[in-house]
Amino acid sequence: MSSVLDKMGMKNFSEYITLIKKRDMNQITTLINKLTTNHTFFYREDNHYKFLKEVILPEQEKNNKTKIINIWSAGCSSGEEPYTTAMAIDDYFGIRKPQWSAKILATDISQNVLNKAAEAVYQEESIKNLPPTWKTKYLKKIDGGKYQIVQQIKNEVQFKIFNLMDPMPIIHKNKYQVVFCRNVMIYFDQNTKNELINRLYEAVQPGGYLFIGHSETVQRDKSNFKYICPAIYQKV
Repeated sequence: MSSVLDKMGMKNFSEYITLIKKRDMNQITTLINKLTTNHTFFYREDNHYKFLKEVILPEQEKNNKTKIINIWSAGCSSGEEPYTTAMAIDDYFGIRKPQWSAKILATDISQNVLNKAAEAVYQEESIKNLPPTWKTKYLKKIDGGKYQIVQQIKNEVQFKIFNLMDPMPIIHKNKYQVVFCRNVMIYFDQNTKNELINRLYEAVQPGGYLFIGHSETVQRDKSNFKYICPAIYQKV
């Protein structure tokens, strides 16, 4: 943040906070981009994707007559999570995939990471956990030793800037079979966490699932989500 203050000719943080309180949106955006942590990688917490492929998608294939799967990646950072999800869905359905419509909404509070996510270009280090067949099928190597997501997978994901503390109705007009909200609540106090969990509950379809980070918890006496296994909850 000191570089921001120097650039603006400010002597201390008090001057900067005064500017933020005046709701200067350019500076609020800069502050958000500086403060949020965006470390992530593909196929993070692989048990979630195993559960998606072994439990959720078979349930959808058996019971979902519309063949439309709505998924929300809340706090999607630079896109690794929603793109991995799109790959998992494509890999599960295989030649049956054209019969299905997978709609993945990916939101984050930081415009910087959303720009990177939309570009869909990643370093080799970021993709190291992907199954080898997925690397071949869903990525293409480009200049500089980097990899780009193929258009087929990019088309499955829509990116939007969104603050999880803002009203949600527009975001979840169509409720979701799956919501990923992983490693986001680390920024919040307990009351805010409880409020967010209850708002996410309203965004999930009955029978749908919530994935959170393994270092996070849902207070069971404060939420109607049913605990399934570590970091996985269901709306029943």
